[in-house]
Amino acid sequence: MHAYFDCFSGLAGDMTVAALLDAGADWDQLHKQLQSIDLHGFEVERQKVDRAGIAATHFLVHTHHHGHHHEHHHRSLSDILAIIDKSPLSPTVRENAAAIFRRLGAAEAKVHNCDIEKIHFHEVGAVDSIVDIVGTCIGLELLGIDAICFPAVPVGSGTIQAAHGTLPVPAPATAELLTGFATYAGGEGELTTPTGAAIATALGRQVPSMPEMTIRAIGYGAGTRQYKDRANVLRVIVGESAQTAAAESDLVVQLATQLDDQTGEETGYLPVRR
Repeated sequence: MHAYFDCFSGLAGDMTVAALLDAGADWDQLHKQLQSIDLHGFEVERQKVDRAGIAATHFLVHTHHHGHHHEHHHRSLSDILAIIDKSPLSPTVRENAAAIFRRLGAAEAKVHNCDIEKIHFHEVGAVDSIVDIVGTCIGLELLGIDAICFPAVPVGSGTIQAAHGTLPVPAPATAELLTGFATYAGGEGELTTPTGAAIATALGRQVPSMPEMTIRAIGYGAGTRQYKDRANVLRVIVGESAQTAAAESDLVVQLATQLDDQTGEETGYLPVRR
């Protein structure tokens, strides 16, 4: 099964999980698998919301701060990979989640000009982002999605406030992750986050437009903000590629001819050409 990430309003981790849930990923299974991770202090919730007239799913992660704001709860890449590796999740989910975090780590290390093991994740390493990334990988597996593609990515414009102060949009890590991929400004504010960029570029490939496919499900994942000029949603279109659909269709061949003075025993040896 293939998935087309129609990111006309950008990409973020929570939007991706929400879109997969909206497309039919089993909530009980996803919730159960997330709770199996050795990661304490969080709860997840889903809501049905309206975004510019489109009914969408909103995925929320509630964290218990214990006196410290969760965005300042730093973790190294090794810490995060250990949490993923020791979890009871399937090998595919663990491999995909680890690949996303390794790509994130490499981008952060380049931006800060330091060794990847010295990177301590801020926003990306917080509990909610770990849940978003692992939740996305679980959702992909639950839907049987083995291939992802996406179009040019809107990054937004302006500035954002981060742990290191005011940063331009796209954020340095986001820009690094999208190096080599088609992007455009696309609107005010941060439309694509480092988490969203890492998910798409680690697991997917970019295409000029939606590929030919037989649609099986569509999901809308809501972002938190409301925009006046657009629906703040990620649309995920799930389906079978044209080649897969053709391969799985029944092939019927009809042979017709006129025979004169031939027996059935003789015609059995005639060669058939396709």
